[in-house]
Amino acid sequence: QKASHEPSGQHVLNEEYYNRIEAIQFTMNHDDGNLINDIDKSDIILLGVSRTSKTPTSIYLANKGLKTANIPLVNQSSVPEFLKNPDDFCVIGLTTEAERLVDIRKNRMNSLKETKSQDYTNLEKIKMEISDAKEMFKKYKWPTIDVTRKSVEETAAAVIKIHEIYLSKKNG
Repeated sequence: QKASHEPSGQHVLNEEYYNRIEAIQFTMNHDDGNLINDIDKSDIILLGVSRTSKTPTSIYLANKGLKTANIPLVNQSSVPEFLKNPDDFCVIGLTTEAERLVDIRKNRMNSLKETKSQDYTNLEKIKMEISDAKEMFKKYKWPTIDVTRKSVEETAAAVIKIHEIYLSKKNG
């Protein structure tokens, strides 16, 4: 292939490009429960306990042009009331196996050289966290994806399928 000799010629600056950039900026601004006040502009909202790949999945989806917000589940009150109607928003719960989550969280604590938070890596507490999250997902009829041993790409593909189903129901 011949060179075009145009600066940045390999990157077409079209509407799709600008939509993707906007999605990335939106997603970064709405990471980890930030800027809840305009979350209604999200294409997708991911919920899950700590270390269930919400942020990397959100960023991957943003690179596909989807405005994605993610909210960590700490307890029932950590979810804004207005999200609890499954028809109004494409909310998806992310979950994982407790034993796997213990390992991931321990690695995270070690990388941060943190030793204080025992609850964060306690298997029984994690089992309760995951159980509470699954109950909440079921209560509000949010689709759920088990991210245990799934790559970010696999999780994102499942999210995109759910989003497509949501859009087809919404647009009737």
